[in-house]
Order: sequence, then structure tokens, then C-alpha cells
Amino acid sequence: MKKICVYCGSSAGYGKSYLDAAFSLGRELARRKIGLVYGGASVGVMGQIADSVLEAGGNVTGVLPKGIFRQEIPHSNLTDMIEVATMHERKSRMAELADGFIALPGGLGTLEELFEILTWAQLRIHVKPVGLLNVETYFSKLFDFLDHAVSRGFILQAHRDMIITSDSPELLLNKLKIYEAPDIEK
Repeated sequence: MKKICVYCGSSAGYGKSYLDAAFSLGRELARRKIGLVYGGASVGVMGQIADSVLEAGGNVTGVLPKGIFRQEIPHSNLTDMIEVATMHERKSRMAELADGFIALPGGLGTLEELFEILTWAQLRIHVKPVGLLNVETYFSKLFDFLDHAVSRGFILQAHRDMIITSDSPELLLNKLKIYEAPDIEK
């Protein structure tokens, strides 16, 4: 993998653990010489992961719609900043650039990006790995819901199993590296 797209919050959340996880993941990406593709902001979890990759000598590409610059303060020290017109273009461009995806804790935007990229995987628009860094069990209730949706017949188990998870950046990246997409139709 040459580049990983990371979805995460422009907020820091409560407590230091989310920022610490972003820092650790960023360092591990740089150590493995994997570039970061992300939303381009300099604040919150987004800013932390970008800063940690850059501080460790890695490459960071931000993708940010022009109209969002007021809400998400753009990072000024990135390797590359791509400005796009819309959020849809942002997500599409990030997906094009990445060899895989990781979601860190975040809010509605993070979840929306995560579910869109999972839907694209389910439809075989891409066969790239999708992982969640489950910091302090942040995504555990989401996993419970997804298991519930499987039990009710709305999600196939094979599609639920596409979601790779770990609470360790190192283990998560190892799992992403060996991922093979299921050969199943929706």
C-alpha cells in the first residue's frame, strides 16, 4: 500500500486518547512509508494525524472543498493540498488516491464517509480494505448494530466481515495489508 485514506473528526473529542491514537497511526504510516490522504484540516483528530505523519517525514495529501475552508481550517504545511468544488468530489478524489481506508473516531461526517466507502466495496466499485481503529471501544456499539442488521437480514455476513478492526495501529495496518475482498454479489 502506498497511500491510506483516513476518515476522522475535525474535533478532538473528549479526553486525550483520540489524539494519541491519531498520533500513533500517523507515526506508523510514516514508518511504513505509507502516505496519508485525508480531509485537509489542521484541527482536531484530522490535524493531529497530519502533523504526526509530517513530523515523522511522511507525505500528506489533503483534499478540501473550497467552501469548507471557514469551518475546517486548512492545514498549511501539507505535502499536497487538493482543492475541490464539492463534498462529493472530495470523497471521490480521496477514494481515487488511496489504496485502503481507515476510520478513526469522528462524528457524522466520518460515519458518512465510512459507510459510503463500505457501500462502494459491497457493490464492488472498489476492492480496497476498510478498517476501523477502535480507540477505547469507540466503534463497539456500531459493531453491535451491524451484527443486529446481519441478524435481521439487511446486511450479508460477508459484507459485515469486510470491516477490519483493531485497537492497535500496527495490527490494523497488518490486517489491511493482507485483506482480500469477498467475491460475493450484493
